Amino acid sequence: MTPSDPPPPAERLDRFMARAAAAYYAARDPFGAAGDFTTAPEISQAFGECLGLWAAVTWDLMGRPDPVLLVELGPGRGTLMADALRAAAEVARPFRHATRVHLVETSPRLRDAQRARLGDAVAAWHEDPATLPPGPAILLANEFLDALPIRQFIRRGGEWRERWVHGGAFLERPIGEDAPPLPPEAPEGAVFEVNEPARALAAALGARLAAQGGAALVLDYGPAEGGFGDSLQAMRAHARADPLAEPGSADITAHVDFAALAAAARAAGAAVHGPLPQGVFLQRLGLASRAAMLAAARPAQAAAQLSAAHRLLAPEGMGRLFKALCLCHPGFPAPPPGFESA
Repeated sequence: MTPSDPPPPAERLDRFMARAAAAYYAARDPFGAAGDFTTAPEISQAFGECLGLWAAVTWDLMGRPDPVLLVELGPGRGTLMADALRAAAEVARPFRHATRVHLVETSPRLRDAQRARLGDAVAAWHEDPATLPPGPAILLANEFLDALPIRQFIRRGGEWRERWVHGGAFLERPIGEDAPPLPPEAPEGAVFEVNEPARALAAALGARLAAQGGAALVLDYGPAEGGFGDSLQAMRAHARADPLAEPGSADITAHVDFAALAAAARAAGAAVHGPLPQGVFLQRLGLASRAAMLAAARPAQAAAQLSAAHRLLAPEGMGRLFKALCLCHPGFPAPPPGFESA
């Protein structure tokens, strides 16, 4: 676009965010030091290994169905799944034998990376979780929901108005008939966020798990309880960027409303465990012990292994802001691992 070109027409925030995210992931591999951000599987192999063993124990609680779908939503480069499958093959061979791996990924570039890393281990790729085959399933979603588009509403003069985007800035418009239920009272200037795709996904997963069996583990960042606040953000080259500028050039995300996800899944018939802080969850799964084992086995990398574990577990790192939430069939004989007293 040249300086003389008119700006694009105003877009509702969720539509702007969806367009920006689609353009962003279609054009790049955003992960790691050379990218824009680093996720937990890229920080430490212990993360994916612990989740693989979590899935194996959860499979035991399900009654060991064979086959069972092992699904990842937004699998990035395939790092988490590769680590999970390796751990399962080493210490939970019956589970590994029963698994049929399915990945939900829309980016052709990332699918290529996943294919290169996982090869024939993947039974199929999907554009949407709705196309997964029927049957009992264990689903993993790490930093997936934060990238789904949100709507924002702002309180002005005792009424709610909706935020649109025009020319790299917010534009406020009256809410339409399609607006979701909004709090009847709020302070002047308060911002309320609604992630309709995340709520719909939680409801669909809850209904599936209640009817067909299984569990879904969500790890993402955001408050345990919903509330007011503007959490829209963007990252470029590991630094904050303007989320409304140059759509498609930065990773644009927002906090996950775990309370809303839990409510949607319960209403669809699933049992819900958590949310609890990621640091507590991973500590219960033994991530610190696994990191210590890796450090002892590779002395030259010991400091890096222990530093990575600290980043995942510590409250000042990812341990408090990130949460773990589990949706599962209501007939589980015991809480899923890590959620025993949550």
